[in-house]
Amino acid sequence: MNIEEFQSYCLSKPFTTEECPFGPDTLVFKVFGKIFAMAGLDTDSLQVNLKCEPEYAIELRERYSAIIPGYHMNKKLWNTVMADDLADEQLLRRLIDHSYRQVVAKLPRKMQKDIDEALNYGRES
Repeated sequence: MNIEEFQSYCLSKPFTTEECPFGPDTLVFKVFGKIFAMAGLDTDSLQVNLKCEPEYAIELRERYSAIIPGYHMNKKLWNTVMADDLADEQLLRRLIDHSYRQVVAKLPRKMQKDIDEALNYGRES
């Protein structure tokens, strides 16, 4: 997966916005204003930060050398994934989905309902 594919996949999630609050070298993806993914633009290879359930984060780090504690993030809740080294695009997509769900689960019920409706609408089409 390259940066454009990562960007497109993140933006395909309901109510997702893209910002550069930390300067032009870092893309940040938010759902209802809460960060679920970040990607640096100042490296040759794709490296992304994704939120993760703490026990699952440890399991992933033990299993994959391309997944390390989140760079400049709470290392309990975030992983940095070196996408080129991971070489498993399906896993990366699942990790993005997991990160998105982790953030959505903490949102108010009204926002969760709006997301559920948007996701179900997408399935019916």
